[in-house]
Amino acid sequence: MKFGPVSVADAGGAILAHSVRLPEGRLRKGVKLEPSHLAALSEAGHDEIVVARLDENDLHEDDAARQLAEALATGREALHLTEAFTGRVNLIAAHPGVVRLNAEAIHAANSVDPAITIATVAPFHQIHPGGMVATVKIIPYGVEKASVIRACEGLRGAIDLARPVFQTVSLIVSEIPGGPGTKGIEAISKRVSGLGLELIDTQTCTHDRKGLAEALTTARGEVILILTGSATSDAADTAPAALRLAGGSLERFGMPVDPGNLLFLGALDERPVIGLPGSARSPVLHGADWVLSRVVCGIEVTRADIARMGVGGLLKEIPTRPQPRGGRRSV
Repeated sequence: MKFGPVSVADAGGAILAHSVRLPEGRLRKGVKLEPSHLAALSEAGHDEIVVARLDENDLHEDDAARQLAEALATGREALHLTEAFTGRVNLIAAHPGVVRLNAEAIHAANSVDPAITIATVAPFHQIHPGGMVATVKIIPYGVEKASVIRACEGLRGAIDLARPVFQTVSLIVSEIPGGPGTKGIEAISKRVSGLGLELIDTQTCTHDRKGLAEALTTARGEVILILTGSATSDAADTAPAALRLAGGSLERFGMPVDPGNLLFLGALDERPVIGLPGSARSPVLHGADWVLSRVVCGIEVTRADIARMGVGGLLKEIPTRPQPRGGRRSV
């Protein structure tokens, strides 16, 4: 691609590199210059303008962006593409779910040519319908066809959207005297509905092993959430012990995500069971969101997976707070 200043008389068929104000309006950048544009520019007193002119081996920015986006979305009905405009195409989620990425393929495509850029959400990002999963942007007005072909080679299907495999959720809330009671149910309900699931029953019980175990055995949902009235402080504490008493198993207690440290994950009759810390009563982003979204989308979450959530797991720290967490016990 050739780029630089040329006389207006020689600019026919080129792409205007910078917008130009004219008496009757603005001639926007990116437009392919036609005789009428050149006449308007001359009448306005412009003798020289900056343009881009594609070579025969170049692709226009919109065509290149479209081809790259189509490669990313190959075989993914859950993703739809916006119309190419100014060298950009966005990939949009058609339903709620969790984004899975082939990060190495995307790194490789971004390394082919600086003109080609692909930006995505983070791996395992929870997305809502209409949310942007990725954007493809061509920096200049054109890029070599060979570069686009090379970038597309490894991109096919590099983004996927795992959709929920469950439909229903049960919530068990244990209560203690003077405790928070049912506070937080609305926040949990919104977490569930945001994933396209239905909260079909909510039970309250005493905060003891027997009460929780009975509630677990009568829960009807395909996924069971436990919101305890008192914090879970150990894998042998009340709620994990109640899960075992009900015949279930504990996969992991504790996670390196704040807020969310005191979460536990287990199973009962092959149904996932997630023990929520008290901090999950707040609607802010929480470690529980990371686990819940993967679980309901059928993505296996192991002890090792949770252990690896620590990098990037400090979810709500701010630069102006000199003493993170202020010495308070995290939940």
